[in-house]
Amino acid sequence: MKLRALTATALLSTISMFASVPVKAENTVNNVRRLLETRECYGCNLKGANLSGAHLIGADLRNANLKGANLEGANLEGADLTGANLKSANLAQTFASGTTFNNANLSNADLSDSHLYNAQVYGAIMIGTNISGADGFDINLGVGGEE
Repeated sequence: MKLRALTATALLSTISMFASVPVKAENTVNNVRRLLETRECYGCNLKGANLSGAHLIGADLRNANLKGANLEGANLEGADLTGANLKSANLAQTFASGTTFNNANLSNADLSDSHLYNAQVYGAIMIGTNISGADGFDINLGVGGEE
């Protein structure tokens, strides 16, 4: 009797473990939909999301997880990415005028050929960030310490 109970418990644990995997993917899809409809996704999970070419003008992406996301060619004008995780994200050819990247993780992110005008980049982690071919002016960049 005890063996059956243990077997049933182990089986149910295994099933519930696998049943939870699609929920994460579904949440990412729902978060992408919400972001595109409302331009608000504070602290949400967008890990690996495909947002290439998206119009995210004025989007609230503070503390969002965009690790490995594809934002190639996206319009990020006026978007707030304060504290966002953009590690290994593709931001190539983005338009980032007035965009805030303060305290964001841009490690190994690709910002090549991007347009960074009047961007705020205080306290961001930029280890291995690719900025080749990027152009910009009036970029407020603070690397370590105080302003």
